[in-house]
Formats: sequence, structure tokens, C-alpha cells
Amino acid sequence: MGREWGPRGRQQADPPSADDAAAWFAGRLPDGWFTGAPTVTVDREEIVVVGDLPPLEGGFTDEAARAAAESGRISRFREETRDARIEIARQAEHRYRRKVAWGARLGGTAELFTTMSVPVMTRLRQPERKVLDTLVAAGVARSRSEALAWAVRLVGEHADTWLTELRAAMARVDDLRAQGPDLA
Repeated sequence: MGREWGPRGRQQADPPSADDAAAWFAGRLPDGWFTGAPTVTVDREEIVVVGDLPPLEGGFTDEAARAAAESGRISRFREETRDARIEIARQAEHRYRRKVAWGARLGGTAELFTTMSVPVMTRLRQPERKVLDTLVAAGVARSRSEALAWAVRLVGEHADTWLTELRAAMARVDDLRAQGPDLA
């Protein structure tokens, strides 16, 4: 198992595999919460579970009214399911050693609840800092941290196909490594 740096510079073991997290959540969530299986996204620190809510009934005078109704329904879902979501998250956090965040989608509205913001240490040379400072000066971001997050999102949007292929290749390497000889 690999190592990563934890609080105060101590090394800690990688969290356990969460390859089965989508199936675990699908089996654990109450029937009727979502119209289908939720989207479960996992990284080293967090699991994000987002599901589609049943469609709204009735007509709306305009798109603003529809968006307000969608947001209201998502807020109602958040309040009504809070205790159950906390219990499910507690069990998942124990199982996977990662925090759990929730979200819901309805029509054109999507909202995430209690997601993490994880500090990432990096060293940038002056040309990279100038890019961040330009984004701050132009009002695109309020800080270097926000500018860096903006740039990462932009790259993620435009390199999605390449990143998907890279993740698939990395998964294949992990599979091959697991099939290798046992040297113990």
C-alpha cells in the first residue's frame, strides 16, 4: 500500500480501495430517494454521491420559476434526508476512510452539500504566478488559490477525453500489478 503525507508531516497509509463504493451506496440508499443509481465519484479524500430527484409536476410561468422550484425541491430533499444521509455517511466513512458529500440534480439544477475543499501545496515559478496574478487582477478570481482552482477546472473541461483515457490506462496498470507474482 502506498503512503501519503498526513497532518504535521506524518506519513499515513493510503485509504482502502473504494472500487465498490458505487455498488455499496446503491445497495445502502433508501428506495425512492433518486430516480436511478446515483453518480458516485471517489478520490483520496472524499466520496461525492449525487442523485437525480423525481421530476416536478405542473407548469411554470418561465425558466426562473422552474429553477426556483427545482432549487426548493432540492432543499426539501436535503432537509428531509439529513439524518439518514448522516448515518449512511458515517458508515461509509468508517468503511472507506474518506469523507462523504452529497448532492442532488433536478432538471437543470444541481446542488452539492458539504463538499470538502482540500489544501494542495505546490511550488510555482514566476511565470506561473504571473498567470494566477493576471486572473486575480482581471477579476476572474479573488485569490491565487481561486485562480488555480479555476485553471484546473478549465483544463479538466477541455482535456476530459485525454484524462479519461489516462485514468483507464492507470487502472489497467493497477490490474496488471495485482496479477503479478506474489513475492512474499
